[in-house]
Amino acid sequence: MDEQQVRRGGGPPMWWRQGPPWWNRWEDEENARRWPWRSTLLITVFVMAGSNFAAEGQLDDRAPLDPFARVLLFVASALLLWRKRYPVAVVFGTAVAATLYLGAGYPYGPVFLAVAVACFNAIVTGHRKAAWAAVGVLWIGHALVAHWLYRWLPPSGDTAAPWGQEGVIAAWVAAIVAVSELARTRREQWVRERAERAQAARRRADEERLRIARELHDVLAHSISVINVQAGVGLALLDTDPEQARSALTTIKDKSKEALGEVRQVLDTLRTPGDAPRAPAPGLDRLPELVEQAASAGLTVEVEGEPPRLAPGTDLAAFRIIQEALTNVVRHSESRHARVHLDPSDRTTLRLRIDDDGPATGSDAGGSGNGLAGMRERAAALGGTIEAGPRADGGFRVLAVLPLKAPAGEPSNHVKEDR
Repeated sequence: MDEQQVRRGGGPPMWWRQGPPWWNRWEDEENARRWPWRSTLLITVFVMAGSNFAAEGQLDDRAPLDPFARVLLFVASALLLWRKRYPVAVVFGTAVAATLYLGAGYPYGPVFLAVAVACFNAIVTGHRKAAWAAVGVLWIGHALVAHWLYRWLPPSGDTAAPWGQEGVIAAWVAAIVAVSELARTRREQWVRERAERAQAARRRADEERLRIARELHDVLAHSISVINVQAGVGLALLDTDPEQARSALTTIKDKSKEALGEVRQVLDTLRTPGDAPRAPAPGLDRLPELVEQAASAGLTVEVEGEPPRLAPGTDLAAFRIIQEALTNVVRHSESRHARVHLDPSDRTTLRLRIDDDGPATGSDAGGSGNGLAGMRERAAALGGTIEAGPRADGGFRVLAVLPLKAPAGEPSNHVKEDR
């Protein structure tokens, strides 16, 4: 399928359009319940070690790291272990811990990483306002400490920070929020695309099930109708005309074998999807064979017109429509004569007309009532139409109008059946 093929032309790569594999973890509820301890451990180690390294370069300006500072660093990082289950609480917790850390005059450093990760997680999981509020609290808290509260907070002798520093911090906050929003937007797009692909797959599966059901109905209804008629003939003549009964039983054997072969051909497509069919799809070239089968059921069929060259799907649909119409004559009409007229006169459509003289028997002979619906579905799938109903003189007519050319996307190989 197109979405499964490698994109060879321009445009974004496949992972960008459909999402990288690790994004599936956001959608998997089981993964969402797992503890992200590996990433939390790595972040904690980086924050603790990185803060020690940052403190060495800020000994003259900031307070040295003490046990309380290390507790705040550990808390800010360890809270990330709960970020998937409680994203709002975690983003506010990391922001408060970082604000206390900076308010105590400790060195600037990777403590902001914990806040950034918590903010990213909260925005991606849909808690945008909470994430904005948390980073806003951090920024406002830092501004208050750096410009007004520094006189009463450590380190002693500290001076007001330049306002340009606040601009840098605001830029970093905006960058973190922007990256998080971009990730959220892409995630929502990937979720929509995955849902659309899943819906399309379900729709294709439903269409395939409908097609298989229609195909099995067309194959079995015709063959079983012939078998039913011949079984009645055999039972009636078993004692009076054994030779005629033998002929009827032979016909039953041949038809049942043929039906089994066609059913097996349909089911083979389910076992090996994508493989080419082992036998050509039936088409109007088998119309004489269909006439002989109808004759074996006691129905004389007169064919008018020559079948034109058709696309594979149209050829199969035309064959199945005629087959179903003749089956209905055998099962539902007292007439033993039917006429099939093929008219491709306008060079764009094929008109199929199947008539019998009736009257109807009123018996369904075990039919399911899906024959006409199946014919309409076949015609509609090709852009054609079906009209069926009784004639004024008491007979019945089926009129099908099918396009001669294949619809867009239909394979041109005549060996491939509508499967």
